[in-house]
Amino acid sequence: MFARRLSIHLKPNSVAQFTEKEEKEVIPVIRQQKGFRDLTAFVSPSGKEAFVITLWDGQESADAYGRETYPRLVSILANVIYGTPELETYNVSNSTSHKVAAAAA
Repeated sequence: MFARRLSIHLKPNSVAQFTEKEEKEVIPVIRQQKGFRDLTAFVSPSGKEAFVITLWDGQESADAYGRETYPRLVSILANVIYGTPELETYNVSNSTSHKVAAAAA
């Protein structure tokens, strides 16, 4: 399994809009992507920062999403975020929610 982690800077007083856009516009699109497994979004108590973790069957699916769909989803969030989200990628080593095959050492 493969993960993408986005760090996002939220505009002031935009947490409710961010959450609504994620629920109504982003998640329905991402659920249709090949290899998509899960999305979890987090917002800091200050409401200034958020991060989103998406889980994928593998890097190939995550990379295809990144090329083909991700730019459109970022544009949906443009009025509630500052700048471009910072992306980090990971191989998932353990999960209590998903069965993860042991990674090669």
